[in-house]
Amino acid sequence: MKPILEMKHVTKRFPGVLALDNVSFSLKQGEFLGICGENGAGKSTLMKILSGSYPYGSYEGELHIDGKPVKMDSISTAQALGIEMAYQELNVMLDATVAENLMVGNLPGGKYIVDFKKLYNMTREFLDKVSVDLDPAQILRSVTNSGQIQLISILRAIIKKPRILVLDEPTTALTGNEVKQVFAILEQLRKEGVSILYISHKLDEVFELCDSVLVLRDGKSVAFHLINEVSQNQLIEEMVGRNLENQYRHKNVSTDEVVLSVKKLHIPNPNISTKNIIDELSFEVHRGEVFGLGGLVGAGRSEVLGAIFGQLTNGVKKIIEIEGQEIQITKPADAVAAGLAFLTEERRSSGLVINMNIRENISLASLKKLKGYPAINERKETKETGRFYEKLRIKAPSQETRVGNLSGGNQQKVVLAKWLMTECKVLFLDEPTKGIDVGAKREFYDIIDELTQKGMAVVLVSSDMPEFISLCDRCIVLADGKAQAELAGDEITQVNIIKEVV
Repeated sequence: MKPILEMKHVTKRFPGVLALDNVSFSLKQGEFLGICGENGAGKSTLMKILSGSYPYGSYEGELHIDGKPVKMDSISTAQALGIEMAYQELNVMLDATVAENLMVGNLPGGKYIVDFKKLYNMTREFLDKVSVDLDPAQILRSVTNSGQIQLISILRAIIKKPRILVLDEPTTALTGNEVKQVFAILEQLRKEGVSILYISHKLDEVFELCDSVLVLRDGKSVAFHLINEVSQNQLIEEMVGRNLENQYRHKNVSTDEVVLSVKKLHIPNPNISTKNIIDELSFEVHRGEVFGLGGLVGAGRSEVLGAIFGQLTNGVKKIIEIEGQEIQITKPADAVAAGLAFLTEERRSSGLVINMNIRENISLASLKKLKGYPAINERKETKETGRFYEKLRIKAPSQETRVGNLSGGNQQKVVLAKWLMTECKVLFLDEPTKGIDVGAKREFYDIIDELTQKGMAVVLVSSDMPEFISLCDRCIVLADGKAQAELAGDEITQVNIIKEVV
């Protein structure tokens, strides 16, 4: 069978970075091709060239569709050729309806008037076909489940009936049931002859879904396999260029000294007045330990961190003690002054200023230390931020590199460096390795080990169960607004956690 798509000798350069270096691959009709690699390997860049986000002329190489060369000079050109992409970053209209988000660019009606009755009927018919229970007329901002919003981004690409569908980390925010739902839809597309390019750090998904896999490393194509001819370990070694034994580990160095005490934490539900997200929660965190907040998506884990840190305040009640002293935290600045730091789940929106460089981002939470006249002492700033730039091995040409040009793993390191520069006592980590490749994860785990050995306490939220189990010294399991159990050491197993929440 002749390929439906060929990308030949594709090279893409950014200022100071060779993102793609002579990459070639082909895709057959109905084939599901996984694309794997560490952050910064070039996966998303390659797909953005295919989808027209990086137009013809901004890269070197050739694209062929059905054996014919094409100039992919815009997103509309790619769409006209039957190529659709669901991006890793959510790109939705929160103040529009579900139907408007799904049908954007193809709204029924006249030149200036939308036929909403027809729009909702078409959307309902499509949603029924793919077995998704959403109200076409619902405003997207009122959809509180981030997984459903990500699902809408995927469905928006599918509804256009593409020949080639590109999915970039499509299940990041999805629950297990939502992932099964998406996979069922994709299997139906396979039967219809749709070809799929599937980017994911979740190798179990790649092995379950894909027929073949392309491995990228440092912008180059280093391997191609039929999926039944390669193991996960081999794939990981090819992705990182080294043997990764004992991928998950943590050295327990916790003490009995209490650094953080949380008492009677109460978080009301903003949408349901008769229900609380968290109801009278209390726990302690010891020096040098990794303390986990376990539970399902929606159990209130992230809200607990946000409430303690002063990001959530409306109706929140709490008693917070740092090293035995009660602290009033009404805003994040109070938390930072008390020695808390918070690496949030959404690093791009709440952890970084994308248009600033690495140096400026690292120093953001420590500007008082860098006062000069009349403004910041840039020489001191460069020296101080440089210590963390080197310590965390941030991969970039220099500290002056724009953060938006970094891979996800290196962006996460910049956020971590920002908080380490504050000399914090307790570090909150909310999904710290979300969207990060296996090599960068191992580096992150080593950093956590080093920090706890020096006496820092870490509070962890992670939906990656092997990660959570292997990193936590102790944890509580949240469900129905309360701590259902406290587990420690070998008690922290997937079975023990799940049986507390089902």
